[in-house]
Amino acid sequence: MSADYAINGDFDPEFGAVADAFVRNFETNGEVGASLCIYRHGECVADMWGGHTDETRDTHWEQDTLSIVYSCTKAATALCAHLLVDRGQLNLNAPVGDYWPEYACNGKENTTVLMMLNHAAGVPAFHNPIKQGGMLDWDYTVDRIAKEEPWWEPGTRNGYHPIMFGWTVGELVKRISGKSLGTFFREELAEPMGADFWIGLPEELEARVAPMIAYKPEPGTQLSPFTMKMIGEPDSLQGKSFTNNGGLNFNARETHAAELGGAGGIANARAMAKLFMCLSPSQPIEMFSRDRIAAMGYVSTATRDDATLMIPTRFGQGFMCSMDNRHIRFGHDASFIIGQNAFGHVGMGGSCVFFDPECDMVFAYSMNRMGGGILLNSRGQSLIDAAYESLGYQGNSPGYWLR
Repeated sequence: MSADYAINGDFDPEFGAVADAFVRNFETNGEVGASLCIYRHGECVADMWGGHTDETRDTHWEQDTLSIVYSCTKAATALCAHLLVDRGQLNLNAPVGDYWPEYACNGKENTTVLMMLNHAAGVPAFHNPIKQGGMLDWDYTVDRIAKEEPWWEPGTRNGYHPIMFGWTVGELVKRISGKSLGTFFREELAEPMGADFWIGLPEELEARVAPMIAYKPEPGTQLSPFTMKMIGEPDSLQGKSFTNNGGLNFNARETHAAELGGAGGIANARAMAKLFMCLSPSQPIEMFSRDRIAAMGYVSTATRDDATLMIPTRFGQGFMCSMDNRHIRFGHDASFIIGQNAFGHVGMGGSCVFFDPECDMVFAYSMNRMGGGILLNSRGQSLIDAAYESLGYQGNSPGYWLR
């Protein structure tokens, strides 16, 4: 391994190409700090970490280093909802108002639970400004969402809900379980799976968190249509979905402590992989029925023009499915190419986690230097590609990895 980047961990020889790709990201692709973990048939076949926790490269990324995994948190929140579905406590086809009466107003009366999970609910952003620090206040935010008018008629199209997902789905979990989202997640999923994954980080763990390093485009870099609209039209859906957040600072202690189920989870690759092992038939504890797991990854909504992201997207019930946008402009940073029946989530900047039932593989990757794409960038996708190639998959030209 490269001593310069202090790469540590272990891997099965079958996945040597993945380890090589992990090292190459540090040597040639500007990786600062990262972790990678893969399970196959219930066995950990790769568990690696390395680099540094800071941009000045003064402190090494350790085995237990954590970082914000942004929208990978949506997968954790979705798993909480699916536990309640499997237990017969949450009906995906029921109106949200059955569980959250205050929500059924201002054009949202016919919104179903499934629309909350598959980004068709029409509330990806607030129309009016959020007070400073408002998103750190669960009750304030939920009350604002309940009164909001949708950006489109719920169920008629889908548009990614970048951070609102954490409350639209998380409030259902809270109302049904009687526990906060972070508590329910910890007690029902993270602790049983031995996953060091947090929605609401305890203060005593704060020292382990690596700050996120913002993406800095090179001079002359062409920006995606989404980014152009977000910057140029701050009152647009794109602008408000990412900037009308009450001044959230994702590197701040108070943000780490808040239970932001749409984008605030703290974990590393090992933690995300252990969590997603709850879906594998190879793990001894049956957390979900096989029917429920199959339904999670079934494509529930798909569009050629996501109302928020302005790209083609495909979603299961709270999860991203394989998205191949290489054919469009800027598509190299707007894709998430995994197996045909695989499902998981990408986090802003490039982290990801997914389960592929075809090959019984759980894959997770986290990092602290953010990329500029809407979905994955070349660092994360190169690791996924190497993993599938290690298993003998032939290629991904259909838009997913093919045996």
